[in-house]
Amino acid sequence: MKTKFIPRALAVALAASLFSIGCAQEKPSSAAATGSPKPDLKVDTSPIGDGRIATSYADVVEPVQKAVVSVYSTKIVRERLRVDPMLRQFFGNQLPERESRQEGLGSGVIVSTNGYILTNNHVVADADELKVLLADGREFVAKLIGTDEKTDVAVIKIDAEGLPPATLADSDKLRVGDVVFAVGNPLGVGQTVTMGIISATGRNSLGLLENVGGYENFIQTDAAINQGNSGGALIDAKGRLVGINTAIISPSRGNIGIGFSIPVNQAAAVMNSLIATGKVQRGYLGVSGQNLDPKLAESLGVDRDTKGVAISDVVEDSPAAKAGLKRSDIIVKVNGRVVDSQFALRLNVSQLVPGTEVDVTVIRDGKERNVKVKLGSLDEQTREFIPGVTVKPIDEEVRTQFKLDKRIESGIVITEINENSPYADILVPGVVIVEINRIPVTDVKTASDAIKSGLNVLLVKYRGVSRLVPITVK
Repeated sequence: MKTKFIPRALAVALAASLFSIGCAQEKPSSAAATGSPKPDLKVDTSPIGDGRIATSYADVVEPVQKAVVSVYSTKIVRERLRVDPMLRQFFGNQLPERESRQEGLGSGVIVSTNGYILTNNHVVADADELKVLLADGREFVAKLIGTDEKTDVAVIKIDAEGLPPATLADSDKLRVGDVVFAVGNPLGVGQTVTMGIISATGRNSLGLLENVGGYENFIQTDAAINQGNSGGALIDAKGRLVGINTAIISPSRGNIGIGFSIPVNQAAAVMNSLIATGKVQRGYLGVSGQNLDPKLAESLGVDRDTKGVAISDVVEDSPAAKAGLKRSDIIVKVNGRVVDSQFALRLNVSQLVPGTEVDVTVIRDGKERNVKVKLGSLDEQTREFIPGVTVKPIDEEVRTQFKLDKRIESGIVITEINENSPYADILVPGVVIVEINRIPVTDVKTASDAIKSGLNVLLVKYRGVSRLVPITVK
């Protein structure tokens, strides 16, 4: 099968990532399978080993090769042909169309005996047709169960039983220097295994998912990864799945030893939500904060070396507000996991299911205490404010996605505008509504109470500039 790749530039000038594969495709109608049977996962959370040197990893790699598949995506693209203006009178609005096929290649990992496969969103999203080629030569048409662009994870399924699944490890236990192998189908040459080590963990400022307000938490490895490896397996020296290969940084678009994988713990959490509900359900806390630096720590009465997130604002009526969290509280742990940055807080909360009761460890007035918080749903914070305009309250989620000025402490943020909205030419995503008719806006409720039929005036902030915007609401 002929393979085409569509390049996408990374946020850094030298970069070109594997996100180029199959990225201009139309999503199939069967996007989710609510109520689908859950995958029967194999899990082994023990440490890697005793440090003895191995002379061959063939026995480790061979079983995993059976679990790694090639994923072929096809999209039908239709475009109107250019017609000489003199001939348009013969066609009117019915201009002739040209149809072409765009084909992409990636990899995937079988994670259950009944056909669930983990891969990348950019490998399968928008595809009209998906086919999976197993290591034994069998080919299947695959169904798209769900995708999540914020983590670049996707789940597809083939109609088969008794498949050889990969065993999942605990990716939180990875250490720099651990031996790993990348398994996939790079450049369409056929299944290939490459070897390296864990070069770093927790890479979160690469800009790979910046445009979608994503959750970057990549494993970095020097195991050779090339185009076509996307969605394939990163395994440890025991043959357990530790990551889903997803991107590279390279000035030449080939491997130079800087590759990235999604930790399997994160990928599995997304997968379970997609299978159960067809979408990703993320926890919601409802605070804004800032990283604790020595000067801020000292001013809040704690040791200058203390790591955590100082709460600068609590969203009204949010889970945090209901639990009693306050401004100037310092969050240092969530369910026992250390929170040393805004990124860590956002990531930890997002991976928890809405409705979960969590222990949030905070320092208040110099004393550590545990506060129980029942998380809300991040999706429920997004509401239509006026026709075609979707908004959310300000929290770490929207601050990260829209790179809001830290000096903006309250208001609501426009996250999406329908192209058919009467306000599409007036407002844009990322605008913060601070006041409506001179009434301060703190959340969606206060905004809805302040808006009225007829002429309204909004005080908005966008890219550091404040403006008064008149709008008419019918």
